[in-house]
This record gives sequence, structure tokens and C-alpha cells, in this order.
Amino acid sequence: MNQREKHDRMANAIRFLSMDAVEKANSGHPGLPMGAADMATVLYTRFMKHDPKNPSWPDRDRFILSAGHGSMLLYSLLYLTGYEDITIDEIKNFRQLGSRTAGHPEYGHAAGIETTTGPLGQGLANSVGMALAERILNARFGDALVDHYTYVIAGDGCLMEGISQEAISLAGHLKLSKLIVLWDDNNISIDGPVSLADSTDQLERFAASGWNTMRCDGHDPDAIADAIELARHSDRPTLIACKTTIGFGAPTKAGTNKVHGSPLGAEEIAATRKTLGWTAPAFEVPSDILDAWRLSGLNAGRKRKEWEQRLAAAEGEIRAEFERRMRGELPGGLDGMIAEYKQKLARDRPKVATRKSSEMALEVINAAVPETIGGSADLTGSNNTKTSQTKPISAGNYGERYVHYGVREHGMAAAMNGMALHGGVIPYSGTFLVFSDYARPAMRLASLMGIRSIFVMTHDSIGLGEDGPTHQPVEQLAALRAIPNHTVFRPADATEVAECWQLALDSAKTPSTIALTRQNLSAVRTEFVEENLCAYGAYELATANGDAQVTIFASGSEVEIALAARTALQAHGHPTRVVSVPAFELFEKQSDDYKAAIIGNAPVKIAIEAAIRLGWDRFIGLDGIFIGMTGFGASGSIEQLYPHFGITAEATVKAAEARLHKKSH
Repeated sequence: MNQREKHDRMANAIRFLSMDAVEKANSGHPGLPMGAADMATVLYTRFMKHDPKNPSWPDRDRFILSAGHGSMLLYSLLYLTGYEDITIDEIKNFRQLGSRTAGHPEYGHAAGIETTTGPLGQGLANSVGMALAERILNARFGDALVDHYTYVIAGDGCLMEGISQEAISLAGHLKLSKLIVLWDDNNISIDGPVSLADSTDQLERFAASGWNTMRCDGHDPDAIADAIELARHSDRPTLIACKTTIGFGAPTKAGTNKVHGSPLGAEEIAATRKTLGWTAPAFEVPSDILDAWRLSGLNAGRKRKEWEQRLAAAEGEIRAEFERRMRGELPGGLDGMIAEYKQKLARDRPKVATRKSSEMALEVINAAVPETIGGSADLTGSNNTKTSQTKPISAGNYGERYVHYGVREHGMAAAMNGMALHGGVIPYSGTFLVFSDYARPAMRLASLMGIRSIFVMTHDSIGLGEDGPTHQPVEQLAALRAIPNHTVFRPADATEVAECWQLALDSAKTPSTIALTRQNLSAVRTEFVEENLCAYGAYELATANGDAQVTIFASGSEVEIALAARTALQAHGHPTRVVSVPAFELFEKQSDDYKAAIIGNAPVKIAIEAAIRLGWDRFIGLDGIFIGMTGFGASGSIEQLYPHFGITAEATVKAAEARLHKKSH
């Protein structure tokens, strides 16, 4: 059997596993795996540095199937090359409840799945973060320990999504030359030919964004290999337009949208077997072809052994630091430094905006944790995400620790996810809370994957003032709190900020959003407590003198309003307690007894937050009093806006006393 014949049969193994799995599930997308089988075969048999027996080896090449609907392509590759997690039974259980072979690839479900893809363009944007993390770690640990490529297979849909432009312009600007994107250029989308909706010259677009671009026949293995080889020696990221036929080999459906997202049907599959000369029954790969695939997996794994020798030969301190970072463990001294810093805050009681407190906390953290990589979407001076340790990363200068993401919130969030997935770095970066709406799809995926991406969101309420309602977040806190496995922190002063940062860093499997003020806030935590009180999610900040008649719950900038209202209510003879609520999600993790004690049984319960009520009924009940927003904000100074919307200590006292009066009658 000559080389070409062998390649064709190896590629056909992907095609038939994919069409048989989709057929059995009676659901799925056979077109992409059939069309992209040739490029995937070339990539995995001639280029990919990976080890099926040691899938999380740090210096492996990363492969991202950005067009996640073609998931059977990836599952077939993992089965064929010998990854233990994907057995033939998993392939047969494609898209079934509890199987590892979910409808779209899910990070954590099986080794070899580098990221969760499906929402188009996200994988492409993740790859920018992975390629950047590789360069950052290479600058720190050298070619001997870090020297790998990031490969992507993307479809027309990935390139149409707006996030693709944010991602490719950032990658081109940073000259991430080890990023190689194979575009499955088949001219078909769900509705029909791409020409129905798009006439962009993609190669020109990528070139304009600083990429190296080329075309090849996506069904000619040598042409694909030549293009990848050229790309590997480029000084820029590369897009290879691989001209393919969707559903390659299907006699009546190939090249049409009919093969994109539905099973081929028994008749078409039988005809495809005939066309491609494949005689093996469903889910069977001829032994010589399976052996060839398994051998390619073993050969690729040899590079790991060489790498392990280099790691063993590295200086002890460097090796220990590399291994600690790749394990995702924080350095030992951090907790001690945070405790010391909290003692200083209890003494100094700074009156600063929490965005400033965040910068102060980061000054401590970035000194102790060398793997934090900061950034901002063109709002560095507003987000306060840059510290003395973090100088800008630029093309060819990857040894620094700050990324200027530009006005690209969505691309930024997705790149951060890629960095977190790559490992060895902890990404955090900032924008305004209202623009979490621009980043939300990537923030949601961070939560779904369970990774440590930290989103710093400043200008967290009407307190930002004159920029007005377009920039004043009202519903964003509630919207982010609605995402499962996502911790939304809203600290009230510098001490709470330090505690929230500590929790975000400790939270290796849950991303965090830290919502911070533009306006200065007084210290509300005036005594040093070693314990991290924010870890409870809600805690009693001020007790009542006697049995509480009123409990006031508040977060962030409104905690000081709650404390002022308490002072007034107690002066009027109404014992009042204040509960600070920095994180709803952490409160829900406490014991039932703790939660009951914190909510308490005061006859009047009030919540104060300069945002909408949604979510606060958990604390105050349906009949509780809410002091906050019921609509959008307005343009004006902060001194005007809080009274205008009735978010004041006076309004709180008035509402509480009216309710107490009503209850006493």
C-alpha cells in the first residue's frame, strides 16, 4: 500500500466513525468530520506533538476544534491515536446522556479535549490565549521546557462571528507566530452556500490583521503538509485556507448544507462506503489502519520522553517553579502576605475607591505570585489593573506581565480562558461592569469549563456618575450572578477587596468577577481579623444593641449607607444589625444553620444595592424592603444621583420606620 493510499484509508477511518456515530445517535454533524478528515490526518500523523498515554504533558502541541459541532472529528482522532478516555463504546454512545462524547467537545469530559467549543469563534479566540501563554512561559523557562504550537480547525461560521476579528487582530499585533489556523474552507453554512450571507475575502482580512495567509487543496495530504511546514517557519500567525468539500465522499449530499447538521441516512452511508471503497462494518476500523493510527500516537509520544529528560536536567529551582505553576498551585507565602496587608489596612483605614483598593491588593499579590498576567480592554487607568510588577507584553517581548487587549472585551475574555486552560499563568483583566455584556459568552464558558479566569469589572453602579445610563450597570450584577459556577464579588472596602482577591486566586475551578467602584468608600472593616470573612459570602458586620428589629443587607458601596442607616435607627431606639454580602454564591455554600443565623428573624428586612432587586429576595423575602434601582440610571454627579434614585441612609430609615410603625399597629 503506497503512502497516498494509506493516508486515504486513515482519513476514511475518521469519516466512517463519524458518520456511523451520528447515524446511531440520529443526531449530529457529519459534514465537517468528513470534509476535514484529510487535514486532521496530516496534522496528527505528521506534525502534532502529543502523547495519548500522558495527555496533559505540559509541552504538548494544543489542538482546538473551534468548529465544535464537528466534534466527531476530535473524538475519532482521540480514539484512533489511543487516548484511553475515548473507547469505541464512547464513540457508539455519541451524544447520549453521561457519555464523554457530548454533542460539542467539553473540556474535562475526556483527556485530549483542550477547551469547550460549540459557540462559534470561541475556540479560535481561546487559541490566541493559549499561544500567548506559550510565549510567556517560553520567555521565562526557555526552549528546553516550553516550545510548542497551537493548531486550530475553524469553519466559515467561526470566521463570521465578530469575536474572530477581535481575536485575530490581537494575535497579529502580538505576532503569535506559533499559532496556525486551518480553515475548513467549504463554502457551506447551515442555511446553504456561504454566499447567501457573506462575501468577505478572508485571506485579505487576516492579512490586514497581520497574519501570514495561504491556500491549499484540503484533500491533498502533501499540499496540506507543505502549507503547515511553511506556517511553522513564519514570523506571524498563519491562516491556511484548506479548500474542502463538506461531507466528502457522500455521493448525493457532499458539498451541500444537507450534510452539515443531520445524519446521512442508511442509504447514503451505504453508497458512501461504496464510493470510498470502505468494506468494514459500522464502528469497525480495519486492524492495519487502527495499528497505523496507534503507531502515530506512540511516535508522537516519543517527544515527551526527550522533554522529560530536559526537565530532569533543569536546575532544581527552575524545575520546581515550572512544575508548581503547571499544577496551578499558588506560591506558599501568599496567605501570610495577605494577612500582613490586612493588618496594615486595619491600621490605616484608607478611604479609596475599591478599584484603587484592588490595585493596592494586586501590588501585594503580583509581588508574591509571579504567574499572574494582568490586562485591560483599553481602560488601564480606569480599571487599575496594572501594578509596578506588570510591564506591557509586546510582539517579541513576551517576558512581561501586562496585556493591552485594546477595545476587545469579548476577545479578551476568551483569550484569558485560553491562558487559564493552557496552564502556568493566572489571567486577570479589566473593563467596565456594564461591558461584561460584551464579554459574557466567554465568561459563561469559563464557568462551564471550571477554570480560573478573573474578571475585574470597575465602575460598578450609578456611582460612576456623569457618563450616564449607557455606562451605568443596573442589571449586570444580577445577570452575572445567574451564571452557574461563577462567583460575583462586590467588596465594600479595601479589606474586603483583599479578601475577595484571595478567594478568587484560591478558586481554581470557578471563575470570578470582582465588581469595583469608581467612587471613594470609607473603611467598614476597622478591626483586623485573620479569618477571611468574605469567604462566608455574607457575614454580620455590625450587631444590634438588643434583639434586632431591623436587619440591613448590602453589598459594595452601599454597605456604608447601611451602616449610616443603622446609626440613625438605633438612635431612634430601633436595634439594627448590618450584614455585608460580598458574594451571593459563597453564602449559598454555607451550612443551613449559618444561613438561618445570618438572615435572622428581625421583623423588618432591608437590602440596599445600587442595582435591580433580582436575587435579593433570598435575603429579605418577598415582602422585604429594597432600596435600589428599578430602571436605568441617569447622567449626573454621584452626589445628585444617589438622592435622585432614593438610595440614601435617610430613605432607608424612613422605609424601616414606616414598616415598624405598620407592624406595631
